[in-house]
Amino acid sequence: TDISFTAEPGQTTAIIGGTGSGKTTLVNLIPRLYDVTEGEILIDGIDIRQLRQTDVWESLALVPQKAFLFSGTIATNVRFGDEAATDDQVWHALTVAQAQPFVADLPDGLASPIDQGGANVSGGQRQRLAIARALVRQAPILILDDSFSALDYATDARLRAALTEENSDTTVVLVAQRVSTILTADKIVVLEDGQIVGVGTHGQLLESCETYREIVDSQLSVEEAV
Repeated sequence: TDISFTAEPGQTTAIIGGTGSGKTTLVNLIPRLYDVTEGEILIDGIDIRQLRQTDVWESLALVPQKAFLFSGTIATNVRFGDEAATDDQVWHALTVAQAQPFVADLPDGLASPIDQGGANVSGGQRQRLAIARALVRQAPILILDDSFSALDYATDARLRAALTEENSDTTVVLVAQRVSTILTADKIVVLEDGQIVGVGTHGQLLESCETYREIVDSQLSVEEAV
């Protein structure tokens, strides 16, 4: 499979495609959940297979497709990203992740209990807490694997704006099903059947990539797409 692209620091590289196009498989190669059988993945010019697994993991923060929370409190769940994080750092991560309002409304705030799997919070709240956990790591690479799917459009937009402001030096890799989530990405990679069929901005891909146009047409009104 011929897949080649570069995700730059300070930019958001989005990956979109239909179900089964290979989006999650692709991003799972970055943290070496499994290794490539051909070609290579480089971090700062170094093949990740030449790096220790711990060094790879320390360089990135990953929010998986299914956000998982542990039995404990909001604070312990967020601090799973960085055990040394102060309360201020935890609140800051929650603010960027658009989780601060609902956490602040809870009687116990950061000490509010979380059931195993996050069963006592909504899907959108679970995703935002998982994003806060990733943000508190302050890693140079942030991978978001369809992590906004349970968010309403307004929260999605606020979160993306906050991430852009917060992560001026971070390499952000954003996998999405919704076109609205990736409209402002610096680079969009379009996958189909494990192949890259387009790379560019939203505007460029509307002109050059039929697969992308089909995805946009199926999701957005004409006004939103322009």
